[in-house]
Amino acid sequence: MSKLKKYLKDELIGWKALDVVWLGVATAVILGLSIYWKDNFVSLVAALTGVWCVILTGKGKRSSFIIGLVNTVFYAWIAFEAKYYGEVMLNLLYYLPMGFVGWFAWKKHMNAETGEVTKTRLPLQKSVLVYGITAIAIFLYGLVLKSLGGSLPYIDSMSTVVSVVAQILSVKRLAEQWILWIVVDVVTVIMWAVNFAQGGETVATLAMWSIYLLNAIFMFIRWNREANVK
Repeated sequence: MSKLKKYLKDELIGWKALDVVWLGVATAVILGLSIYWKDNFVSLVAALTGVWCVILTGKGKRSSFIIGLVNTVFYAWIAFEAKYYGEVMLNLLYYLPMGFVGWFAWKKHMNAETGEVTKTRLPLQKSVLVYGITAIAIFLYGLVLKSLGGSLPYIDSMSTVVSVVAQILSVKRLAEQWILWIVVDVVTVIMWAVNFAQGGETVATLAMWSIYLLNAIFMFIRWNREANVK
């Protein structure tokens, strides 16, 4: 079997009915809201690829990194127009290269039977240390964004810094990533809700982050059930 056929087989196996329904519902919500609010093409593509990426990440599928590369470019464009510079830098300078890192890192830890990456989690002491360092970094980066004149600098900083740490944990296949993704999603939903309330045409982006939040809660439960202590 060629490497491509094996890869495609791994991506297609292990899907349960609930997984397929969740993917379909999330896609339908994005499309429906975008059509109703007449959202632009860039926002629609960013939202769809973003939703597919996080759901595939939760499934432990490597294709999440491929779709994530498309999402980073389109989402950075939207964030730039909204003057969320922390989000722009996060996507272009961090998520883009980390997509390639994650692709190769997960390749070494795929379960042949399920077609999913093997999942692990940290001991409690290491988890607390990670969260403490993250909190300090949020404050310092917030000062930088404030000096640049960015919108909602500390909220933007929290979204950005926690995302950086969560992505590292994702590449390392750690279940703790989902706690951080929940924090990121709550903060970013607020950020884009403010933007939308102020007249921004970003309903697809707001819907995308809302679905991210629901997905992170689902996957936190699932990964903690399936993960082994590292």
